[in-house]
Amino acid sequence: MNGKRAAKAYGLLRGRARRWVRQVRSARRDAGMVSAEYAVGLLAAVGFAGLLYEVVTSDVVQTTLQSMVTKALHGSF
Repeated sequence: MNGKRAAKAYGLLRGRARRWVRQVRSARRDAGMVSAEYAVGLLAAVGFAGLLYEVVTSDVVQTTLQSMVTKALHGSF
């Protein structure tokens, strides 16, 4: 009977160890994927900021904004 208990305990420990190893391996895969997602998001944000800067600093937009501010300060709508 003592041998059966030992075999059962060994089987339980072995199963737990396998589950733990799978969890650790899957956590490693997810960690790299999250970093890649952050990198892609950062590149998209930088690209959008560059595009927005070009639009806001264009002559047409600056002239329009300046006329809007001038009208707002003078109270004529």
